[in-house]
Amino acid sequence: MKGVIYARYSSDNQREESIEGQIRECKEYAEKQGITILNSYIDRALSAKTDNRPEFQHMVKDSAKHLFDVVIVWKLDRFARNRYDSAHYKAILRRNGVKVVSAKETIAEDSTGILLESLLEGYAEFYSAELSEKVTRGLTENALKCKYNGGGLPVGYSTDSEQCYQLDTLTAPAVLDTFKKYDKGATVAEIVRWLNEKGIQPHRGKVMGIDSVKRMLKNRAYLGEYRYSKTIIPGGIPAIVPQDLFDRVQERLAKNKKAPARYKAKEELYLLSTKLHCGLCGAFMVGESGTSGTGKFHQYYKCVGAKKHKGCNKKAVKKAWIEDIVVAETMKAIMDDSVVEYITDLVMDLQKRENIDLPRYKEQLADTEKAAENLVNAIQQGIFNSFTKQRLDELEQVKSDLEVKILQEEMQRPLLKREQVTFWIHKFRLIDTTKPEQRQRLIDSFVNAIYLFDDRLVLTFNYKEGCKTIALSDIMGLAKGSDFTTCGAPNRR
Repeated sequence: MKGVIYARYSSDNQREESIEGQIRECKEYAEKQGITILNSYIDRALSAKTDNRPEFQHMVKDSAKHLFDVVIVWKLDRFARNRYDSAHYKAILRRNGVKVVSAKETIAEDSTGILLESLLEGYAEFYSAELSEKVTRGLTENALKCKYNGGGLPVGYSTDSEQCYQLDTLTAPAVLDTFKKYDKGATVAEIVRWLNEKGIQPHRGKVMGIDSVKRMLKNRAYLGEYRYSKTIIPGGIPAIVPQDLFDRVQERLAKNKKAPARYKAKEELYLLSTKLHCGLCGAFMVGESGTSGTGKFHQYYKCVGAKKHKGCNKKAVKKAWIEDIVVAETMKAIMDDSVVEYITDLVMDLQKRENIDLPRYKEQLADTEKAAENLVNAIQQGIFNSFTKQRLDELEQVKSDLEVKILQEEMQRPLLKREQVTFWIHKFRLIDTTKPEQRQRLIDSFVNAIYLFDDRLVLTFNYKEGCKTIALSDIMGLAKGSDFTTCGAPNRR
């Protein structure tokens, strides 16, 4: 039998040794049962109460390829702590010819085994639910007593041996001074510098920043108000800031809050960044924007050489004009069936060249099977001795080892089929070229570089011999027109 291992731990408090222990014991079980392990799927710091576990879903998906027969888990609660999820995914695995076994729980194959497995799964779900209830109940009791329940402790407070809030004699006065300074007109940036000079640090020991100070100025804990989840108890902890000062600070914060922008700048998504080159000097042409004297917003590409006055006199070009040309020419290439066929051939050839082990293993397997077949034919003709038997056993072992290596390669680096590659390229024929994100995806996938000269545009695509030269005189009227030779840069924004 061929199998895989699924291992998991549920919290950051557990360590990598937990996974190592699970893997070790699962491998020991596999060795005793004569199961060849092909792969291990590991989810770290993820609860089994949910099926939203990447490696778990990867394992279930791989089971459809019929590469393995069994999934080994350390205990059944590693697989799922929810009876519905357990039954649902075990049913999927069974349909794919795969069963789930526990390395530490001996479960028979008969009706009593079904009962025992159900009891173990039910207990795992019960344990998880009970633990959650106990934790919630404990935290709620702490909250009702105004005790510290973990998380970020506000600057100015410490806790005693019973987890009750106490004023920190070193930082509590700084908190009060922070409120007073802001009330008297100090800016948040000035307060940040002042706190950092005094060495006041927020929770987790980081440097005090603007966001930290803003959160401090809004924190009702400094009024003595205890909050945890839905539990709110006024006067539950020692107060640092008086009510009238806190109220004045809130009024100033609201007044200083920035009003909504009167003008929201257009999104500057330059699709040809790092791909568009100046044909005269070879430098990148980068995106820039600005507002003209009439107040009109412009976006364009400008040669870095010309921008930095390095002797290049290339004029800037309108962003929309050049991008529309590139998108249109790329779509023409995709619509050409011969181009699609050519790209598909390249992808299939590239996969073969990148994975040199898989073809070699398959070739060795074919040779081994041929040698074994020749020996069997010899035995059928009466040639049978200790040497032929030993040689046949050796070939069978080599064949088994090669089959395992082939399965492992196919699981780790699955090869795309020809129809999958063709389907992926054809999907680009359906994109909406008016949407920036879809235009970007098109260009990123197929365009390698663009060279812009004064009289022509040279497009190179992401496949061998994918090059096209376009005379600009033929496309001057394309994409809303262009003052290509005279487009100067407006004022930089």
